[in-house]
Amino acid sequence: MTKFVVKPGVKNLQHEDEKLVTTHCCYCGMQCGMHIRVNKKSGNVVGVEPRYDWPVTNGKMCPKGVTAYQTVDHPDRIKTPLIKKNGKFVESTWEEALDLIEKNYKRLQSHYGKDALSVFGGVSMTNEKCYLVGKYARVALGTRYVDYNGRFCMSSAAGGFMKTLGLDRGSTLPWPELEHTDCFFMAGTNTAECHPTTIQWLWKARDKGAKMIVADPRETPTARIADVHLDLKAGTDSALANGMMHLLIKEGYVDEAYVQTRCHNFEELKEAVKAFTPEKTAMITGIDKEKIVKAATIFGRSPRSVVMFARGIEQQRKGVDNVCLYTSMALLRGQIGKFASGVATFTGQGNGQGGREHGQKADALPGYRKIDNPEHVAYVSDVWGIDPKEMPQAGVSAYEMFDHIQQGKIKAMHVICSNPAVSAPNNHYIWEGFKRLDFMVVSDFFLSETAEFADVVLPTTTWAEDEGTTTNLEGRVIRIRKVKEPVGEAKTDWEIMQLIAERMGKKSFFPYTSVSDIYEEFRLASKGGKADYYGITYDRIEKEDGVFWPCPDEKHPGSPTMFTESFATEDGKANLAVVGWEEPGETPSEDYPHILTTGRVVFHYLSGTQTRRTPFLMEQCPEPYAEIHPEMAAKYRLNNGDRVVLTTKRGDITVPVKLTKAIRRDHIFVPYHWGKELSINKLTNPALDPTSRMPEFKVCAVRMQKA
Repeated sequence: MTKFVVKPGVKNLQHEDEKLVTTHCCYCGMQCGMHIRVNKKSGNVVGVEPRYDWPVTNGKMCPKGVTAYQTVDHPDRIKTPLIKKNGKFVESTWEEALDLIEKNYKRLQSHYGKDALSVFGGVSMTNEKCYLVGKYARVALGTRYVDYNGRFCMSSAAGGFMKTLGLDRGSTLPWPELEHTDCFFMAGTNTAECHPTTIQWLWKARDKGAKMIVADPRETPTARIADVHLDLKAGTDSALANGMMHLLIKEGYVDEAYVQTRCHNFEELKEAVKAFTPEKTAMITGIDKEKIVKAATIFGRSPRSVVMFARGIEQQRKGVDNVCLYTSMALLRGQIGKFASGVATFTGQGNGQGGREHGQKADALPGYRKIDNPEHVAYVSDVWGIDPKEMPQAGVSAYEMFDHIQQGKIKAMHVICSNPAVSAPNNHYIWEGFKRLDFMVVSDFFLSETAEFADVVLPTTTWAEDEGTTTNLEGRVIRIRKVKEPVGEAKTDWEIMQLIAERMGKKSFFPYTSVSDIYEEFRLASKGGKADYYGITYDRIEKEDGVFWPCPDEKHPGSPTMFTESFATEDGKANLAVVGWEEPGETPSEDYPHILTTGRVVFHYLSGTQTRRTPFLMEQCPEPYAEIHPEMAAKYRLNNGDRVVLTTKRGDITVPVKLTKAIRRDHIFVPYHWGKELSINKLTNPALDPTSRMPEFKVCAVRMQKA
């Protein structure tokens, strides 16, 4: 019998022939603390244990985190480079794969210029890798075309925070303070399923008398525990937020001193929200007037409140407006910059915060610098050792890169740690774009739906086979530790970018021998920027259990609570949002009479590339479904489990129905974790927010018929 021993200082059990490696989950922005169990003899990952002393999650884990280790040694792992020959992938050597990449990249650039190449990055990578993606695109390849999958995830939150607060950090307060909050206003977030390890903090606050208000078209598990469920029509958040502020002002719940000294536009806002009476707000949103009044009263009377939101309000054509307005609700109450109060967005991907700050965005450079600012370009160019004139101009957003493919401007694409064949809207258009490319490279550890379109697939590592830092949803920079050696011939993404840079004649600009080399350059590149990591060292992260940015020097304590004295705007004042309400990009019509909305389930993650390969998770949720109200089902003579065809202007999908009263009668909900014929994103609307360039995933017009 195997003997168990207790590791000193930790509550976790450990086999005597195993070791525990402390790290964090690879999935969402919670970045839950965990110990990975590794067999000492084989070096294989054999299990996971919670980390009970991690201050953000206290040993809590969700079904995805508990099974995350199972992807590391999964039989589907890509272990050698693959080259497509006669329509089929064959194994190759690294030398052969790199030769082919070099040949095609140089051929295309000689014929069409530097911008013939493009890079599509991702934010399930460490800060070091995300930083390097931007440098790789702009220095190694010399192209302006680089963007990332966070454009489909966090970009509207970023745009809204920059407009109102002057700085994009996902949360203005540390998570443990949530226990002391009096009121949670949660819009477009199904926290109980999408970030379930947060719920412990809400329950602790509820035990002390805290109230919850949830705005969502569905009565999600999160909405079921709310004091008020605002069951709004998808796409009407701006009207709801304006209606809430109308009541806050009318009933005298505004912190006048705070607003007068720390905010702009109050008089303009008062005028703008006059029209959003409870009656008008109810008419637009479909929410009972009494619920709106009750929600405003609870929120307005709460001494400490936090406004929290996620993709439900952000993945809209007016997602930035929604973020600005909900943030303005917190500002009116004077809550931002105070203990157990503020505003927060639930970061979707593991490094959704850090991954958007340091150079993957089409218009951004490390430290959240702007590529159209000559001073910013000069600073980063100096760090990189290039002439500022060599820095490419801003490119275009993720979805718009596919427009440029269709127009013949982009001839090749390197997709790194992303699966846009599933995650992008209007899937057919994306697939046509991949087919139109002259040459395509994908770096991944599974053969994803995107990788299937590639000419070359390069085997990369999982999170457990590399190390570095990520930034969780609080803004806390943490350590990811290497658990085991890579499988087969897999290499880390940073090593792959280095190898291609060398083939492109840029070896001297990528002189790294370790992740820490990249991190030290990355710290310097961020120095003085809005997202300043310069004072955050590996040693400090170890000693302090993570350090909150901004942290400009090693003596700075970090910034757990943001905006205590001033905001990051030019004059230090926040900008209250003066924004009306507009219809979504599509509204129901005779041909498409219903509203389609999409989202996540607790057992899957994003495009499902990893979770669909985890047996337990697939057993719990093997396929997508259409969640509809029984009254809608009765009109179509549908029973639970019957299959229906859902059709929008862009495509169709056939799925079983799931009858539930926990959804509006005029809405259909489908989760989005499946690819190919089961991808709901074949149907979603690519209408883009004018600021964030976020597609409108969360609302479009759809028709339904029995299959």
